[in-house]
Amino acid sequence: MNGIGLFGGTFNPIHTGHRKVAEEVKAEFNLEKIYFIPSAIPPHKGMDDLADAKDRFQMIMDAMPPGKGFMVSDVEIHRQGPSYAIDTVRYFKNNLPVSTPCFLIVGMDAFLEIDTWKSFQKLLDLIPLIVMTRPAQNTKQSATPSVELEKYIHVHVDSGYEFIPQESCFVHPAKQSVHLSHVTPVDISSTIIRNFIRQGVSIKSMVPETVEKYIHKKGLYL
Repeated sequence: MNGIGLFGGTFNPIHTGHRKVAEEVKAEFNLEKIYFIPSAIPPHKGMDDLADAKDRFQMIMDAMPPGKGFMVSDVEIHRQGPSYAIDTVRYFKNNLPVSTPCFLIVGMDAFLEIDTWKSFQKLLDLIPLIVMTRPAQNTKQSATPSVELEKYIHVHVDSGYEFIPQESCFVHPAKQSVHLSHVTPVDISSTIIRNFIRQGVSIKSMVPETVEKYIHKKGLYL
């Protein structure tokens, strides 16, 4: 069996950029499935301007193309309290066959705060990560993603990690690996979409048609 990817976030709302990077990661790592997992109570983001978890879940369901290996999980919606990644990973590890390789998929901005996550050291004991990196905006002033991550990992996570350039991966003698995925940059964000909705600007090019219709039908983000 090929691996399973766990892709969490607020998805407030889900947009074409989310789907595009998921398609790229799925192909690059030859994953059988990727689970989109909307958080109910994000521990690192405020609740202002956050659509109801059930609405965000439904928008993801509406956005998923059939037969592409993309699934949607409501595990965090039904769990009480903040939506911690460690709890979600444990749930999947306990409910999938032991032999199933699992990866936690995160954006680079999220990974650069992982030392603030609940039980992040235990998380790195449990599951390898796929970090979707962003390109350096200015090659003269900005470090490459691997250099930026290496500094952060050695200072805030564990100095035992070593970067293997040919595999684009950080490895550790005792912990799970951290893989880099250089996804295509997409100039779309959920924040921009919410602002456009309030301004009456079209979001047709940013979200699947089914999501646009759902947002207008429910009057979200006004």
